[in-house]
Amino acid sequence: MISRVQSGAVLGIDGYSVEVEVNLAMGIPGMSIVGLPDAAIKESSDRVAAAIKNTNLDMPLKKITVNLAPADIKKEGSAFDLPIAIGILAANGLIDKEALAKHMILGELSLDGRVKRIKGALSIAT
Repeated sequence: MISRVQSGAVLGIDGYSVEVEVNLAMGIPGMSIVGLPDAAIKESSDRVAAAIKNTNLDMPLKKITVNLAPADIKKEGSAFDLPIAIGILAANGLIDKEALAKHMILGELSLDGRVKRIKGALSIAT
C-alpha cells in the first residue's frame, strides 16, 4: 500500500517541492526514511510514531518505508513530520489518498500530536 503526500523544503532561500512516498509492507515492524534525510528527519520516525499513538490512532505493525523525492537533494529539518504521519495514515486507509493530491503539507509534530510551526514555510509556499 503506497501513499503520496506533497510537501516542500528550502534550499538556500528558495523553496522546492518534495514528494513524500510511504509504503507499508509485510515484514518486521519499523520505519526507514530514504532520500538523503538529515539527522532531524531520521529522528522524525520516533516523533511520528509517538504522535500517532498519542492521538489514539494505531501505528501500523508493518515495515514502513518513506521516500523523500527527489532523492538527490539533501533534506533538512523537522517539517516532514506531518507529511510522513499523514502518509502513513493514508497508506493504512485512514485518510483519503485522492484528497491529499490537492494539498501541500508541512509541519513538525510534538509527541502528543500537536503541529508546531516550521522555518521556511513562506519560501516553500511561493
